[in-house]
Amino acid sequence: MNESRASWTTTLVVGVISLLPRLYAALAFSREPVWDGHYYDYGARRIAQGLGYSDDLMMGAATLWRPWCHYPVGYSGFLAFLYSIFGNGQFIAPVANALLGAWAVMITHRIGIHWLSPRRAIVAALLCGTSLELILYSPVVMTEVLAMTLPMTAIWIAVVWGKRLSAAVATGAVLGFGTLVQPQTILLAPLLGAVMGGWSLGIRKILWMSFLTTAVALCVVSPWTIRNCRVMDGCAWVSTNGGWNLAIGAFPRATGRFETLKASDGCAVVTGQVQQDRCWASLGMSWIKQDFSRWLRLAPLKLGHCFDHASFAVEYLGQADPQLWSEPVRQRWRDWLTTAHRLLLSAAAFGFVAFRVRDAKGFVVETGLRMIVAGFVAYAWSADQPSFWPLALCIVATGLIPRKSAPALGTAGMALTISFLLFVVTHVIFFGEDRYHVRLIPMMCLLAAACFRPSRNVDEDSLSRSPTAEAKA
Repeated sequence: MNESRASWTTTLVVGVISLLPRLYAALAFSREPVWDGHYYDYGARRIAQGLGYSDDLMMGAATLWRPWCHYPVGYSGFLAFLYSIFGNGQFIAPVANALLGAWAVMITHRIGIHWLSPRRAIVAALLCGTSLELILYSPVVMTEVLAMTLPMTAIWIAVVWGKRLSAAVATGAVLGFGTLVQPQTILLAPLLGAVMGGWSLGIRKILWMSFLTTAVALCVVSPWTIRNCRVMDGCAWVSTNGGWNLAIGAFPRATGRFETLKASDGCAVVTGQVQQDRCWASLGMSWIKQDFSRWLRLAPLKLGHCFDHASFAVEYLGQADPQLWSEPVRQRWRDWLTTAHRLLLSAAAFGFVAFRVRDAKGFVVETGLRMIVAGFVAYAWSADQPSFWPLALCIVATGLIPRKSAPALGTAGMALTISFLLFVVTHVIFFGEDRYHVRLIPMMCLLAAACFRPSRNVDEDSLSRSPTAEAKA
């Protein structure tokens, strides 16, 4: 597909249309930040005031400045930049989220233009633009919208300009900033760099692109790491909650989702954030080693918390304004968001399965895969306890299984596959919450729009031709 003016006009139109409901939600439902949003907003205000990423420690009558990096700095730094320009009013972060959400819709359309047909690209953009979950996330002062937008932007750069070294540099830079928002984003850098431009580049060029993308991403992060080593009680790469999160996913009271660690769980005596994080990391590893099978059995629970429902945005807004979001209202919205999420994931599960194959062997293979995926979808909807997380595994498996009958993957398809793979691995190691799947929603929209695609050996444009024209072709 070429970068036609008409396609860019469509991109702008879907972006503007998708911005309107996000702005409405941002302005109508914005309240004082709660939960983790309180800390992101507090950190942003401190940075904007010139106090750095820090808090104040009371020592008797004295107030001591104390550097901080428990949470990754990226989102607070992003908000601090906006606060320094526009002030720290209540609507700044929600409006920024609305704009980021609209940009994600536009990027979804641009990736679809290059990976799918123009009509499918519009479908993907409309699914993303009308996503109730993303719309309702606009007033939520949390990292997910920014963490979703940066990797999607990196994938777009890789898809459009992937064979150029400059693309590796740009992709690495974007992923570096994404790493400052969510550290696991760095895992995408070497893999996305490797799939840029496809296998036609040759192994040396592939390895070089992978190295360059990763090196640039690490260079973007390194000033923050140097800062931590200089002002904290030890070196911390991005933040000091990695060990904390590992322990939450492995300690004896682990349930597969977030649970508050207590001093009685271990690490009762610590002198600084880095030491505390290292203590929790050490305990987490010891708990995994002590009962490895129990830790593995938690994996379905962790992935279930990620993929089986969608409720975080509703509960966040309910915490911020209990009167507006009464329990009946929250229940109704939870049901709507969960149903929409499950429908989208069910459609996305077929994104890498071909629905039109010419050769007999390929027909058997793709039919078998369709039946397997359909079986998982049927079970997910009919089980006593909804189990939609296996559909994410279906996406990974069908994207990774090499076969001539598969739909065309290209850089975009491989990027989506490895993104889902890294997401699954990350949350099996740590823990799950439904808010984490928000950053996958545009990818799910692309995969849902890819449903019913033909094999890579079948020209999709021929599906719209008449039988006579197709016979002549």
